[in-house]
Amino acid sequence: MVKVFIDGKEGTTGLKIFERLGKRSDITIQTLPDELRKDAAARKSCINEADIVFLCLPDAAAKEAVSFIENDNVRVIDASTAHRTNPEWAYGFPELSEAHKEKIRTSGRVAVPGCHASGFISLVYPLIAGGFVGKDYPFVAHSITGYSGGGKKMIAEYESEGRAAEYDSPRQYALTQNHKHLPEMQYVCGLEYKPVFNPIVADFYSGMCVTVPIHTRLMQKKSDVSQIKEYFAEYYASHNFIKVAQETKSYLPANTLVGTNNMEIYIGGNDERLLLTSVFDNLGKGASGAAVQCMNIMLGVDERTGL
Repeated sequence: MVKVFIDGKEGTTGLKIFERLGKRSDITIQTLPDELRKDAAARKSCINEADIVFLCLPDAAAKEAVSFIENDNVRVIDASTAHRTNPEWAYGFPELSEAHKEKIRTSGRVAVPGCHASGFISLVYPLIAGGFVGKDYPFVAHSITGYSGGGKKMIAEYESEGRAAEYDSPRQYALTQNHKHLPEMQYVCGLEYKPVFNPIVADFYSGMCVTVPIHTRLMQKKSDVSQIKEYFAEYYASHNFIKVAQETKSYLPANTLVGTNNMEIYIGGNDERLLLTSVFDNLGKGASGAAVQCMNIMLGVDERTGL
């Protein structure tokens, strides 16, 4: 029986991980009473007694939790941004390459990708790996997300009675281009420059749609829509959770994969301008689902277990 401790179980991601693992017979979850959730000594004890520790905490608290570890057998899966650009940690996106998956399998430290970053990297990493664009390409990304991605405070704002009219409309944010996911977008894809990133939160609970437009005239390897679609389909063909859609849609909603760990990639546009889009659940493949998938790989069980 695998002992799991979720540090930060009361947060949005922690609750979803707890919900997914609570249905499994191969997992036992250690919990702390509410009055001890922030007690350092109690947390340290639970961390060192666990086989797998999920960190669903702010960055500083996640780093503190790692410093508590005295048992070398404890393996950590961190859902914060604290370790995503640390080369000593595995980056928890196994579909990117066999090397990524192997590092997750053998590592004691895994950083779960950010939700917006998951969509961006699922599109840009294969383009770079295939030589279609250079690492100096001026990437732009637009990302629409449900409000659950903002955590408990934002959820309360959207679901409160008598809320301001502005919540009825999609809202752009991170207008200073300093979003917390930008460092991992650049680092994981090996980009020379950070992309222009345009996140938008809208009035629906969960779901995400990330789009990266590409000018074909700036590509190193000239390709049309059908060639790029064929490349992506082959790139992700052997994976359980990522599929490349073959159909063309007039409208592309962000909430069709809610409650799953799935991701669908759409390739559209024309010979001059391509639109690459990734659709998934910001609470699934963008957070808790990805964390559980990484745990399964680390434990050597079918990565789909519980997902």
